[in-house]
Amino acid sequence: MAPPAHASFPHTLLQWYGRHKRDLPWRDTTDPYRIWLSEVILQQTRVAQGLPYYQKFVDTYPTVQQLAAAPQDEVLRLWQGLGYYSRARNMHHTAKIVTDDLGGHFPNNYAGLLRLKGVGSYTAAAIAAFAFKEQVAVLDGNVFRVLARVFGLSDDIAAPASRKVFQQLADTLVPADAPDRYNQAIMEFGAIQCTPVMPDCLFCPLQQSCFAFTHGMVQELPVKAKAKAARPRYFHYLVLEHAGRFYMRKRLEGDIWQGLYDFYLYESAHKDLPLEALVPELQHAGLTLDTAQLQPPAKDYRHLLSHQRITARFYRIHLKAPLPEKVLQEARLALYSVKEIEELPKPILINSYLQNAKILVYL
Repeated sequence: MAPPAHASFPHTLLQWYGRHKRDLPWRDTTDPYRIWLSEVILQQTRVAQGLPYYQKFVDTYPTVQQLAAAPQDEVLRLWQGLGYYSRARNMHHTAKIVTDDLGGHFPNNYAGLLRLKGVGSYTAAAIAAFAFKEQVAVLDGNVFRVLARVFGLSDDIAAPASRKVFQQLADTLVPADAPDRYNQAIMEFGAIQCTPVMPDCLFCPLQQSCFAFTHGMVQELPVKAKAKAARPRYFHYLVLEHAGRFYMRKRLEGDIWQGLYDFYLYESAHKDLPLEALVPELQHAGLTLDTAQLQPPAKDYRHLLSHQRITARFYRIHLKAPLPEKVLQEARLALYSVKEIEELPKPILINSYLQNAKILVYL
């Protein structure tokens, strides 16, 4: 049972939602494919940034069968810029399972959805509630924040054990007759009313019953332990060019950016690397250049991942002759034209360099 003081909580949220909800395309459908697609994308970014990605995916792959049939490189290219590329790969893999093993139909309940690869408790609950109106609570960052503030929960939302506490409360609040609208309402409420830094408490319909507001703890809740500091990594890229084409390679499993394309990489323990230190790498790549032919990079490129902080430098080298076949095989390099590079899935850091160096120009 929800606490008596908050017995009207679901009704209040639904009334608020009716007045304030944003018009978003995934709210106008019960198609589990499109709901699933929107939730995977929105785990990566805010609505404003995610909406164009959602539209590109549904325009390119209107059905789960079409997504399943697409080449993975094409899917990753469409995902480019969202980060967490493992989710795009899992999404592509799941589309194949739904198409090949489940006859093109998503499981119609939370338990069945949870068995799909890459579908966690949050996404399974969202699909179950929005597509099939199952009475299950969706827990995302917005919901954690609203529940922590309104009900005064001080459990660390970053701790796995806390999820059970929040889930138990959340499940008691979902109305049987409107699980879809209620879950959308509480997520929307957290996104535009009960925001992380400057919530609109003055005009909040839950103001008088909100624990955080009445106890002056709005900025203290929810409680979240600080994440570990990201470890630094220093990438030195050799941008090898021959006759207007560039040598690139597809990254393998076991590290970041699996399945994406970058240049010949020398990773160092230090950001500042003497040019002389690159000579052995050049020789390993089959080159006989001396340091006089190397130009220092014009700038550093930085990219922050969840647990890593990448600093990259790019050394552009024009080759008079193509690299030997043996070197290509050892370094997994291949020549690509600018047009081909444009179509390859690339880390946003690589894409930024290509644009700044005027190799790629997007109109």
